[in-house]
Amino acid sequence: MKKLLMILVPVFFLFFSTNVHAQQPQPSDYAKFGRIATAVMKEDYPGQPLKDYQYQGRQKIDEKRLADYFEFTVQENNQEKTVIVKVIHDLANEKTLNIAVEEKK
Repeated sequence: MKKLLMILVPVFFLFFSTNVHAQQPQPSDYAKFGRIATAVMKEDYPGQPLKDYQYQGRQKIDEKRLADYFEFTVQENNQEKTVIVKVIHDLANEKTLNIAVEEKK
């Protein structure tokens, strides 16, 4: 799975770009990262229906990096799971730096 992410992340760098603002993000500001989060979820939960998706907000990490959070509800083995995807990106070059996927308990 980690190898797959290492391959997918650079591909997303090439295909998506948008302006990012540290203040109240507009939907177009985080849409790029929502598409990335959705693609990662489809890879991590292949063939499982994504039942819900919601933008949870943005956190400033430091002067150069932001994190956008997305909450997904996925059905796996007839059970619903809530999964948080955190996408860290660089303000200067609008590139994705890290993607973390965590199931809520």
